[in-house]
Amino acid sequence: MYTFEDPMEIILSTRHADGRWSARPLWMVLVDGRAYVRSAFGRRSAWYRRVLGRADVRIAAASGRLPVALRPVGDPGPVRRIWDAYRAKYGLCRPGSVVSVNGPEAAATTLCLTDAGQVPQLPA
Repeated sequence: MYTFEDPMEIILSTRHADGRWSARPLWMVLVDGRAYVRSAFGRRSAWYRRVLGRADVRIAAASGRLPVALRPVGDPGPVRRIWDAYRAKYGLCRPGSVVSVNGPEAAATTLCLTDAGQVPQLPA
């Protein structure tokens, strides 16, 4: 099992139906040893819709590029702890953005990064 470091931001890439990759920087938080991301713009974000449509997903962080799976989080217990983690990690440096990522629309898009596997190189 891969253990995530705690970077300020990761680059999440999703594959389009035509094979192209799109990359987007995202804030990531760790709660109870699990990594979580949210769509600050809620369900209207294209990357989020691709993830729900089962697109291939990979992340880039200090450890390199990794293929991952993203699983929606519906349980309110972790969602509240994730809210607290965003506030603690980013609240002082980006308070306005934390309000967005912790709003109800964004909180409804909470995803857990799972099935991360380190790979030597992924195609561009």
